[in-house]
Amino acid sequence: MSRVLLIEDDEPVRRAVTLGLRRQGHEVRAAASGEEGLAAFANAVPEVVVLDLMLPGMDGLEVCRRLRTPERAHVPLLIVTARGDDIDVVVGLEAGADDYVVKPVRARVLDARIRAVLRRLDAPGTPPPETHGPLTIDRTGLRVAHEGTPVPLAPSELRLLLTLSASPGQVLSRQQLLEAVWEHSYHGDFRLVDACVKRLRNKLAAAADRVETVRGFGYRFRGGSAG
Repeated sequence: MSRVLLIEDDEPVRRAVTLGLRRQGHEVRAAASGEEGLAAFANAVPEVVVLDLMLPGMDGLEVCRRLRTPERAHVPLLIVTARGDDIDVVVGLEAGADDYVVKPVRARVLDARIRAVLRRLDAPGTPPPETHGPLTIDRTGLRVAHEGTPVPLAPSELRLLLTLSASPGQVLSRQQLLEAVWEHSYHGDFRLVDACVKRLRNKLAAAADRVETVRGFGYRFRGGSAG
């Protein structure tokens, strides 16, 4: 059972999603506005947030940004959109969302996305932290630092970096990354990958060039001590 914070202003939708997730075994706390959702988050930090982008007052994008501060970045965030091809999907992903679902929301689909984003990364053994120039990656502790300063990453950003850096120099296609990081088996939705790469590079700052674009193929991680 996981603790889910659902932020959704539409009462029938809020009630249906809450009931559906509870039937799937989740503990759900629901909020009807962005302001109410942020207050609920502060009072009892959830394990995952499901956020509708179309909210009255403080909209979902602003809520998303506020939930992506360093202190809150570790909590997975899924956004809910009205249309899968909406520009809001890209904007929401770039604002820090880990994944998205399209209305009408089906409880089983949402449950699968929640379980995937919460699934712990396999960390066999206790390998020592890796150093790549100014970047340190601790796979066991699931921590990343730049010149000794912790880099707070959202779950999808951390998974992406761990996946790429596991095979330095190897090019991974967007489809390979989509399946490895988000566990999506369908093809074509590469917005998740591209938006996450953009956010990851922004957070890595001076080490952003470690994540290289290989045009026409995908991405690779540049390992080693140089640079």
